[in-house]
Order: sequence, then structure tokens, then C-alpha cells
Amino acid sequence: MDKKQKSRSAWNQELDDLIRGACGGFLFGIPLLYTMEVWWIGSGAEPQLMLLALGITFGVVFLLNRTEGFRKTQSVRWPDALFDSVEAIAIGLLSAGLMLILLQQITLSTQLKEAVGKTIYSGIPFALGATVANQYLSSPENYSRPEEPQDNLNETLSDIGVTLIGAIFIAFNIAPTEEVPMLSSSVSGPWLIAMIGASLLVSYGIVFQASFANQPRRRRQRGLFQNPLSETVISYLISLIAAGLMLGFFEQIEMGDPLAVWLPQTLILGLPASIGGAAGRLVI
Repeated sequence: MDKKQKSRSAWNQELDDLIRGACGGFLFGIPLLYTMEVWWIGSGAEPQLMLLALGITFGVVFLLNRTEGFRKTQSVRWPDALFDSVEAIAIGLLSAGLMLILLQQITLSTQLKEAVGKTIYSGIPFALGATVANQYLSSPENYSRPEEPQDNLNETLSDIGVTLIGAIFIAFNIAPTEEVPMLSSSVSGPWLIAMIGASLLVSYGIVFQASFANQPRRRRQRGLFQNPLSETVISYLISLIAAGLMLGFFEQIEMGDPLAVWLPQTLILGLPASIGGAAGRLVI
């Protein structure tokens, strides 16, 4: 392998590691992101408390990186763990910040101190999720190739089932809260379209790009919708149905509500539901 190829391979590996870390952050951090108490605490936090929170998070992330971290390499030398800890916190803060912008909890009118506080407090679980993602969700290196599934309908029904279970598991605690209708009043138009895109992108990354458990098998699966793009879209639609049913169950929306009421709430809850559905598909 020449120098150019080695450089390209190194950059590809780095990109894969970053995607894995970000996806792990979303899996672990998205439920707390939909908590107004976290927004309020972050909004009112003093700079010294923000620094303390970052310092404690850095210490925990560093200890976790000494064990494993979000990379596929097994090196646990302290200089590598130190660098990876900075990177994991950066991934967490960036992911949380982008999501807060998407949810319109950070806008152009938000004061800098408030925006930084919200990002730090919401980004802590994202950073922790990025750090433990590889340890708990990675597939073994000596993964043995299973037999190709023969029953396409059975595989499809299985995917629908685990997508529903995962969506309900993550979104069920969010559905009855006041955050969903509150967010729907501020998130509209282009932001809802961006939310659809973010839901599809993150769920695709979790299942097919981040090298988590059973990813090779997912790519070989031959159900009725089993190629990465179609599976991602169909699973997202299933997650939206689950989100709508949960909102109806908790009387957040009703049958006679206009489109402008139930659609934003469904799409807003559909983001954590789609991430849960992706996590569910990792287990089979």
C-alpha cells in the first residue's frame, strides 16, 4: 500500500470512528435532550459550574477511554486516551448543539451564555454515549458469517417488530411530557423537514455505518425492504406510526386535531423513536 492509499485509509478510519462516536452519543443522549429541566439548568448555569461540569465529564470520559473508547483500536495508552477524551467531548457538544438548534432551543436571539450552558449540560450524556459506544455496541472482530436468511417475510416481520419495540422503549417516556407540544409550537416549516432528514441520517448511521453489533448481517439480510436506504425509510415510517400512537395514547393528540397540531408533534417525537427503532434493529 503506497503512502497516498495509507493516508486515505487513515482518514476513512478516522471518519468511521467519528461516526461511531456520534451515533453512540445519540443513542445514549437523545432522551435527556428532550428534558426542559436540563435546558433551564443550562440556561441559568454560571461559568464556573459549566467548567466544573466539563471537568468532571472529562475525568469520567478519560477513565472510560482508558478501558476502550469509541475507536476500534485497542490502544489504551494515556496520551491516546487524553486525545480521544477531548474528541469525545467535542462530539458530544457538537451533536447536542446541533440538536438544540434543530429543536429551536438555541436560536439567533439566544444569549451566548445561555446557549453555551444548554449545550454543555445537554452534551454530557452525548459525550458519555460516544465513549461507551464501542464497548457495548460494537460487533466482534471475529464475527462469523451466519447463514443467509431464507424467509423474507419472516425477516421483514422481525424487523418491524424490533423497530416498534425500540421506538417505544426510547420514546415512551418522552411522549406524555410537556416538551413535545412545547417544541411543536416553536419548530415548524423548514425545521420539521430538517428533523426528518436528521432522523433518517442518524438511524442510517447507527445501523449501517457505525460498525455496531450485527452490521455485517444487516447488510446481507434479504427481507422485503432489506437494503440500507429502503430499510431506513420504512423503519422511519414505522417509528412515526409508533410515535403517533404513543401521543394518542397519552392524549397529546386526538383524532379530530388538524394537521398543524398532530404532524409537528409526531415528527418531533419521531426523532427519538427512529433512534430507538435503529437500536432495536441492532439486536437481531
